[in-house]
Amino acid sequence: MQSITGSGLPNSHQALLKNQHLLSGRLALLGVSSAHLLPALPFNGLAMSEHAGVFRTLERHDGWQAAFGYDDPALADNSYDSVVVFLPKARAELEMRLELARALAANSARLILIGEKKEGIAGAIKQLKAVAPQASKADSARHCQVWCADSIEPLPGFRVQDWLSWSTVECSGISIDVAGLPGIFSQDGLDKGTRMLLETLAEQPMQADRLLDFACGAGVIGTWIQAWQAAKQAPVASIDGVDVQSQAVICARETYQRNRAEGSIVASDGLVGIDGLWPGVISNPPFHTGVKTDTSMTEQFLQDVKRHLQPGGELRLVANSFLPYEPLIKRYIGRVERLREDGRFTVYRAFRGQ
Repeated sequence: MQSITGSGLPNSHQALLKNQHLLSGRLALLGVSSAHLLPALPFNGLAMSEHAGVFRTLERHDGWQAAFGYDDPALADNSYDSVVVFLPKARAELEMRLELARALAANSARLILIGEKKEGIAGAIKQLKAVAPQASKADSARHCQVWCADSIEPLPGFRVQDWLSWSTVECSGISIDVAGLPGIFSQDGLDKGTRMLLETLAEQPMQADRLLDFACGAGVIGTWIQAWQAAKQAPVASIDGVDVQSQAVICARETYQRNRAEGSIVASDGLVGIDGLWPGVISNPPFHTGVKTDTSMTEQFLQDVKRHLQPGGELRLVANSFLPYEPLIKRYIGRVERLREDGRFTVYRAFRGQ
C-alpha cells in the first residue's frame, strides 16, 4: 500500500487514506483528482472525475469502474455502501454532487465529505447537514476536515438535466440561449473577454467553413458565430468544440441543440487524442488552476494546435493582456497581430505559414 506522507497526492486524498477505516462494502468516490489514490485503497469500486484527463487515468486501473462526470452510464443508482464526496471548487456544485451521492447510495450507506479548509469545507458543512443532519466530524487531517453521515437517505435516481439552467446571451445584436450547470465558467453570463472576441468576429469574420473552438465551455462562441452568420445570410460554418470538463461538454451539447448549431462537442484534456485539420481555430482559453494563474494549458495548446491548423489557417484567441501569449503565438504559429485591446483583454490573430 502506498505511503500517505510524501505520496504527492492532494491533501483531501491523503486525508481519506488516513481515515480508510471509515470505508466498508461497495465504494464510490466522487470528484477524484488523482488516480494515484486508487491503488492505495484496500478495495475497488467506482471512481468519478469531471476532468477528462483524470478520467483517462482512472480508466487504466483494473478493478475500478471509471466515470466521466455527472451523466456517465456507469453511475448505477443505489449501489454503494460507502460514498466519498471530495469538495468541488465551486460551492454551487457541491449541492449537485451531494444529490448524486445520495442517488448512488444503497440503504444504510455512509456518506463521507472531505475538503481542505482553504477550499471552504467549513461553509460546506451547512450544505451537508441540509441533506444529512446526523453528519459529524470524524477527523481533521492534512489541512482537511473529514465529515461522516451514517444511514443517509437514498434518492431514487439522479438526472443531470434537472440541474440545467438557461440564460440569454446577446452580443452585436445577436441573441442565443445558453445552458448552464453548477461549476461551469460561463454560468454567470457573457464574460468581457468573450464579448470582445465575438465583437472582433462581427467586425472581421474568420473566413472558414469549419472551425474548432478550443476550451469551448458552454458552447457560446460556436453557437453565436453560426447565429451571426445566419442573420447576415452568410455561409454558416460547422464549429466543433472541445473542453476538459464534463459540465462544459454537457452544456455545450445542450446549447448547440437548443440553437440548432452544427458541430461535434468532445471531451479532451487539451488536444490529446483529437484528430483532424481545421481552416480556423478560436479560443478563450483558461488560465487558472484553482485560484492560481496557470498558463501551461494554453502554452501546450499553442504547441499542439499547429498540427490541427491548415496551412494558411487562422488562429484567433482572447486573453488577459498581462499574460505572455504574444511571443508564444509567434513562436508556435507565426506572425501575430493584435486586433483589439482595452488594457484588460487582448484579441490576437495569427495565420499558420504555408
